[in-house]
Amino acid sequence: MNGIVCESIGSLQYRDNLPEPVMKSGEAIVRIRRIGICGTDMHAYQGNQPFFTYPRILGHELSGIIEQISDTTYGFIEGDQVAIIPYLHCGACIACRHGKTNCCTSMQVLGVHVDGGMQERISVPVTHLIRTEGLSLDQSTMLEPLAIGAHAVRRSQLSPSETVLVIGAGPIGLGVMAFAKYAGANVIAMDVNEERLAFCRSWVNADHTVHALNGPLEQIRDLTNGSFPTVVFDATGNRKSMEGAFHYVAHGGRLVYVGLVKDDISFNDPEFHRREITLMGSRNAVREDFNQVLEALRAGVVDTRRYITHRAAFKDVPSTFEEWINPASKVIKVMVEL
Repeated sequence: MNGIVCESIGSLQYRDNLPEPVMKSGEAIVRIRRIGICGTDMHAYQGNQPFFTYPRILGHELSGIIEQISDTTYGFIEGDQVAIIPYLHCGACIACRHGKTNCCTSMQVLGVHVDGGMQERISVPVTHLIRTEGLSLDQSTMLEPLAIGAHAVRRSQLSPSETVLVIGAGPIGLGVMAFAKYAGANVIAMDVNEERLAFCRSWVNADHTVHALNGPLEQIRDLTNGSFPTVVFDATGNRKSMEGAFHYVAHGGRLVYVGLVKDDISFNDPEFHRREITLMGSRNAVREDFNQVLEALRAGVVDTRRYITHRAAFKDVPSTFEEWINPASKVIKVMVEL
């Protein structure tokens, strides 16, 4: 079987001798048809991904067709088009018992803790499949990255008409913006790249944009009449940005870390207490978030066609991957086709 292995930092190898997956009870063999490339894949390639070991088959933004299935209890049959929920949870820990499967104490994410979908076929639990009838394969693959944004918005308990700031206009930040708008919020987008900010205005319909290198504090203060946003999402995965995000939160507001950085974060405690800020981490997503994105895509709320900026054949991934990391490539989302 063909597949791509991240052998070590900076090394992706195309293989034609990977073992075929073995289907266990309660699992299905899915023929992978699309793979989205995300920041996690790039961080792993560069050696910056926490909880990661080499060698590893990357890939967790996945869609495909069921080729074999061991359990039809859930209504799936061979030939169904599906997306994969890549977060393999234990179902027994305190987080799982409270429905927070996204932060299971024994979490194994496909392509991070265990081998993922950069291979022709993969065996996954039937419980982690979503039938995507009515969506394209591209849209099906985008359920996962967009669900991360949807989860962050839901976790923030955002109310309609609130003003939010989303820092970072990468794929995850864009998803946060899209679902914050979907929830009825006024969205301020902030980034260091003017082209990305223009995309926020046209794709997300952001109400305002702020260039992060041009006096952002003053801009945000002016845009909110001195009150500042009640919810701030940081989707950068950058320590300096995450620490600076505290300055933009309204009194009584919430700060949600969506991006992950392999570092320690510090902040000024008196200012944190003075504003009574609520600090949240947002990790992965749960089925409820996937279902929300599924319905939003079916309703045409989110346009994945412009969100996907680059395409590649599966065999070309190792030779092209380095280019996608370069900001000059202007990648938002890469879609790999099998």
